[in-house]
Amino acid sequence: MENRCTACKAACILVVIGAINWGLIGVGGFVGSDWNVVHMLLGTWPKVEWIVYILVGIAGIMKLFGSRCPCMKKAQGM
Repeated sequence: MENRCTACKAACILVVIGAINWGLIGVGGFVGSDWNVVHMLLGTWPKVEWIVYILVGIAGIMKLFGSRCPCMKKAQGM
């Protein structure tokens, strides 16, 4: 991870945050509770919450097409 640019590192962190949040939403659904951590932390600021969701989505797309990240091309010697 040390060879990655800041955008790639941020994408990795956001994907992990998103995955954990979705896992907690699923578990919370089984126990009859709302465990959406993003909403718990930012629910009073809906626009900020939406921005976080958009950033997590963009991070997921970046990870899906990770080979197009400029830092990965440098690391591969392209």
